[in-house]
Amino acid sequence: MRILLVEDTTDVADAVAESFRRRGDAVDHVASVEAAQDSIAVQDYDVAILDIGLPDGSGTDVLRTLRARRKATPVLMLTARSDIDDRVAALDGGADDYLVKPFDLRELEARVRALARRTGPDRSGTVRFGDLVFDPAGSTVEAAGRPLALTRREFSLLEALLADRGRVIPKQRILDRMFSFDDDQVGPNTVEIYVARLRRKLDGSSVAIRTLRGLGYQLVVEG
Repeated sequence: MRILLVEDTTDVADAVAESFRRRGDAVDHVASVEAAQDSIAVQDYDVAILDIGLPDGSGTDVLRTLRARRKATPVLMLTARSDIDDRVAALDGGADDYLVKPFDLRELEARVRALARRTGPDRSGTVRFGDLVFDPAGSTVEAAGRPLALTRREFSLLEALLADRGRVIPKQRILDRMFSFDDDQVGPNTVEIYVARLRRKLDGSSVAIRTLRGLGYQLVVEG
């Protein structure tokens, strides 16, 4: 999952970004409205987490830009303000959810997962595909009844493939979902390397990753 985090309080931003990165998500963190506008101009996101109070404006300015560009990106607003008017204004402006500071990181993660599910076919938390059972909340995967030990990048790759299972996914789209702007050593062969590793771990299950040269990858159930 590719997440945009717009937060100017350093310790809060670091804690939020690290919690999602540990899970395998790609997080682009910026601290101003201007930087957020630059990010959404060049990148689509699965979820945006926007602080309301920013040095050069408000997270609602970023929200308005997203909606004006007809981007359906789910948006969660963060606010330290207790005034109900701020929350009502954000929700009426197109936000999908809000969370008041201070908050528990586990609740933030759960809310972000719930928002991401709204745009996909999986309304429940667990995804079942063939003999694969994928639990994003618990960060666990089972294949043919056995647990799979996946690295965070492999977990992120599988999540991206499952989101569009059965369809051909271009390599660039997978790359965009797995890595943020700050990730180093990301080259044209990066996706191929992780696909090969995940393929080996899926061996023996009914789920396979097909390579369609020049087009991308496809997660399918065989047999």
